[in-house]
Amino acid sequence: MTLTALFAAGEGDFAEYEAPLRAAFEACGLDVAVVTEAAPDQVDYIIYAPANPLQDFTPFTRCRAVLSLWAGVERIVGNPTLTQPLARMVDPSLTQGMVEYVTGHVLRYHLGLDRPATDWTPIVPPLAQDRRVGFLGLGELGRACAQALAQLGFQVAGWSRTPREVAGIACHHGDEGLRAVLERSDILVTLLPNTPATANILNADTLAMLPKGARIINPGRGSLVDDTALLAALDSGHIGGATLDVFRIEPLPPEHPYWAHPLVTVTPHIAAATRPETASQVIARNVARVEAGETLLHEVSRKAGY
Repeated sequence: MTLTALFAAGEGDFAEYEAPLRAAFEACGLDVAVVTEAAPDQVDYIIYAPANPLQDFTPFTRCRAVLSLWAGVERIVGNPTLTQPLARMVDPSLTQGMVEYVTGHVLRYHLGLDRPATDWTPIVPPLAQDRRVGFLGLGELGRACAQALAQLGFQVAGWSRTPREVAGIACHHGDEGLRAVLERSDILVTLLPNTPATANILNADTLAMLPKGARIINPGRGSLVDDTALLAALDSGHIGGATLDVFRIEPLPPEHPYWAHPLVTVTPHIAAATRPETASQVIARNVARVEAGETLLHEVSRKAGY
């Protein structure tokens, strides 16, 4: 039997995904027609990104699952018309890309690569074991990045909403755990999901808990940072620098103060791109699991929001 998968993502995405999806489905032994238009009652699966106009999932009565192409699901999980199971994207290439981005910018701050050499006075950075790195968020991406840095010798601690155990990482949770991680982070990496509980988690109060001169790297969500509070902390000298990859409004408006601030590095949401070849394999494996009567990989909890 031929299954129908509706591809509903951004303009131009289908051209990149069509061939990888067909190959991935074939490799899983599935006969799937991947289409961009179909009668709703004929659709078995929806491959989705919120950049698509599709917002009403009510007519898709036959749809077994909605499979997100994005790691973040905040723009779909709260949709009241979505009654189908929802899976977020956990792509090994996306994870590897995030590990490389975070590691690169942590090392940049650790080694002082932004500091210009004006004379021959040597400034020798500490070794990794003397540098404390903190993570807010110990999900798939946070764990991978934290462990990569721990393997390089950094003192790594992490905070999550609920208790976690990660090999080689000092794990904390709850309000006191958040303070504990912030107070010992020379470099802080934020990789939390976008939920009401995480909005503005870096605000005037929590930024003040960081050591003077701490650096911040945010490749998680723009909503995690109170922009006004961060700019004030940078201007006062309490925060020594920020590398920001995600923002509340994207593209970041040309007039935004981040562009001109000497202590801010802006990157255009490149930390963890989804790659069609590997993402297609994740999609195909999930369809195969559902067809075999198994549970979805990376199914989203509607209550938790991720």
